[in-house]
Amino acid sequence: MGNSVKMRFRIGFGNDIHRLVAGRPLILGGVLIPSDIGAAGHSDADALMHAITDAILGALALGDIGTHFPDSDQKLKNADSSIFLKETLKMMKSRNYQIENVDAIVSLEKPKLKPYIEKIRKNLAEILEVELDRVSVKAKTGEGLDAIGKGDAIKAEAIVLLTEKPNQ
Repeated sequence: MGNSVKMRFRIGFGNDIHRLVAGRPLILGGVLIPSDIGAAGHSDADALMHAITDAILGALALGDIGTHFPDSDQKLKNADSSIFLKETLKMMKSRNYQIENVDAIVSLEKPKLKPYIEKIRKNLAEILEVELDRVSVKAKTGEGLDAIGKGDAIKAEAIVLLTEKPNQ
């Protein structure tokens, strides 16, 4: 049978939800979205980056974002969420894994995100150090139901597939 290479995969799921309030910026995937309301949170409240960070941590069985970047840490007050994602990527790389792809959904009643999706994908692909076709971001509304549909909250969900890097 010859040499066969055993590929190791890990899948992780993450989600995040934040209240929407006046006077806060709305940041998704590191992109500022023009809006009268933004997400409330200890950091910049980028629900999409938080969900992706949690998905990677989950795939590696390393707990969650709150374990590594607690909201009780005053150094993280209003922090750029890309810090969390970049630190998590370092943890992933130190375990010899790489991102195959990310698929994410952002649920938000308004503003409509379609005009910003490509910019968000490009920014995330750059941070994740992957090709653009490995990052999917979809936008949904709450159809007038629950806190999302009533415009009171934003939710992001992400799934990530990691593969072990081949030995060089």
